[in-house]
Amino acid sequence: MLYLRDVWVNWFEGEENGYNVCEFHEWRKEDFIELLDQVPIMKMDSALLDYIENDLSELPNELLEEVKNKSYIRKNNQREQIEYCFIATDGRKCMIIDTMGYRIPIRKSRMIPRQEQLVYEMAEELDPKHYSFETVDQSQKEYHILSPDPNSMKGLTRRERQLKQLLFMALDQMYSSANTAEARYWYTEWYPEKYSAIQGMSFEEAWRALYMEVSQGWTPKHQTICERLIKGQPYFEKIWELEKGTHVN
Repeated sequence: MLYLRDVWVNWFEGEENGYNVCEFHEWRKEDFIELLDQVPIMKMDSALLDYIENDLSELPNELLEEVKNKSYIRKNNQREQIEYCFIATDGRKCMIIDTMGYRIPIRKSRMIPRQEQLVYEMAEELDPKHYSFETVDQSQKEYHILSPDPNSMKGLTRRERQLKQLLFMALDQMYSSANTAEARYWYTEWYPEKYSAIQGMSFEEAWRALYMEVSQGWTPKHQTICERLIKGQPYFEKIWELEKGTHVN
């Protein structure tokens, strides 16, 4: 078993979609960066790596047993074991996983470029190990408004992805209220040229049309409607302020 030493990690917790596990160039100075003392490198099939990256399902027992207590972190000059932590790679991409003692990939981190390259070089010496797991066809994975399809996030910066997910949260809340006048109002705000047609729409028609429209890309128009939709809702406004105050990524 090969190990990487002094590994920098930026954990993203509970993320089932890989696009929310930010690449190194999107890390922020306010992120909590940890230094792991030692982490094993596990070379595997691309299918398993995709499963780990884009799901929160149970990891193969054999994999967990192989990495058990093989990782360490230094805390207060003490070297502490991490129960299930490892670098997963197929030789073309890689990711660091920590299950926090469970059997699912709860915490995920990308790697800094220098260490990522080192993993690829070390992985050349390894044959990929085949683990038995219940394959999930990512093309058949069910996405929804609170777990958006990767295509709707493609090409967006970290800040834009966060704000878009905030917009989707506000739309999800609107759907729960099922207020026809509200749905018509906001769809008219988005698409004023359709005012007359929108007035004849049911709640479902107006809401669905607005959702489909905002699902594409991210523009100043998206940002404006997001800011107006969340106004007066403290939890959403707090997220907005945090992201608005971020000038990069």
